[in-house]
Amino acid sequence: MSVSAMIALVLLASTAAALEVKVGEPTVVAVAPNDVGWGYYQFPSIGRWDDGTLSLTYSSAPDAAESYGTPRAALTSKDGGKTWSPHSGKWGGSGLLLPNGDRIAVSTPKPYKLADLKLPEPVGVLVSTYGKQKYTMYRVNDLPRKLRTIRISRQKKGSDARVTEHAWVDDSQALRYSIREIFPIVWWGDLRVAADGSVIAGIYPGYRTLVNGSMDPKGGVFFYRSTDFGHSWKIQGRILYQPDLKADEKGDKRSGFTEPAFEILADGSLLCVMRTTDGQGIGPMYSSWSKDMGKTWTKPKVIAPSGVLPKLLKLENGILALSSGRPGVQVRFSEDGEKWTEPLDFVPVTEADPHKDTCGYTSLLATGPDRFIIAYSHFKHPNEKGELRKAIMIREVQVTR
Repeated sequence: MSVSAMIALVLLASTAAALEVKVGEPTVVAVAPNDVGWGYYQFPSIGRWDDGTLSLTYSSAPDAAESYGTPRAALTSKDGGKTWSPHSGKWGGSGLLLPNGDRIAVSTPKPYKLADLKLPEPVGVLVSTYGKQKYTMYRVNDLPRKLRTIRISRQKKGSDARVTEHAWVDDSQALRYSIREIFPIVWWGDLRVAADGSVIAGIYPGYRTLVNGSMDPKGGVFFYRSTDFGHSWKIQGRILYQPDLKADEKGDKRSGFTEPAFEILADGSLLCVMRTTDGQGIGPMYSSWSKDMGKTWTKPKVIAPSGVLPKLLKLENGILALSSGRPGVQVRFSEDGEKWTEPLDFVPVTEADPHKDTCGYTSLLATGPDRFIIAYSHFKHPNEKGELRKAIMIREVQVTR
């Protein structure tokens, strides 16, 4: 993948400042051998090892809580993403690099079977807008130890081994749930190293009790801080659901905020972008700012009419890239996090159902001070026989002022 092979485009930001964007031709990473259901050949994640090897994983199981902890399909590339091979053997150095030299990542274990657990009295039951599934909610502090902790995968400095640890979370309001006959441990989101060396986590799903002890029916985005390199976490702040009913007439019926992406900007402020799309249909993306390391947040505002699993990437040249999807896959750019370009589309939208063309989930990886790779799925890629199949794709993008 090289810049010289890219097609030049010019996008005008709402500030009237011009950004030159060059988008490379797509590279096919993996193609489904036959028709597969929802969850397979979806949800790509791209990364880089210490030795420069690119890694890419994607889901190879149904999109259900029962699949949590299932190994993902994994591929690696030694030539910058031009060619890919199935991965086998040890995993290279990856994850968030900490000031002490360790690397960490959040790990999702296989769910526990309810039949094997002794659970406290639940706080209540939430019924999701997706499929009317029932989530039985419990106070985290009332749960057995193994259900109170999160899982952190750690690669210690100088070691090529990964160890999964139990990490304590200090949050007296937090809730966790069981669904159907299982109890999953879910703590997903971005990890960032702050200027003082602490680690900030922006996490979903975020469920909590209110001051009166009752259950908040709306989900939010929770921020935690670790001052011991990820061994323990303490609640830092929350972005609670505050819908803009002028921008989203279904806002009061939605489940809340979920799937946050955040970055720490040059001035130390935090920018967070969140999804609202749920069983009520396509919902807008919101953004919110924090000037005090995630303790307090500005009132969320709508920045785009749709978008699942937004991803934020701060490039060394100061430009922010924001990817999201469903319908299609879009990338926007900003110089300040407030004003964004019109979206650049990566997957053709051919049907009214936004689930038919792509899963909409993306992953971003910086490859230079002014460029990055985006990984995404395309559900209508023609194989060698001309048959339309699910595929995992990547493209390199360069953006300059």
